[in-house]
Amino acid sequence: MNKGDLVKKIAGEAKISKNAAAAALDCFTGAVTASLKKGDKVTLVGFGTFSISKRSARKGRNPQTGKPINIPAKKVAKFKAGAELAKRVK
Repeated sequence: MNKGDLVKKIAGEAKISKNAAAAALDCFTGAVTASLKKGDKVTLVGFGTFSISKRSARKGRNPQTGKPINIPAKKVAKFKAGAELAKRVK
């Protein structure tokens, strides 16, 4: 399912226009992104938790040349499914 499919599904189930559904989805993703950027978690009970994880710098290897490279530290977004979601997708 891509964003367009999700917008259609939301619009159909909520009985709203596709434009309203797209705006709501954009607001949701924007709010989650802003919270994660601040370092906060976003928890949706039964669905899951969005959080930030820090990856430390490490050494890697260029797969084409085999030469060692330095991979810088960075923050990555994580999602952990909630119990209800995990139960439903089994």
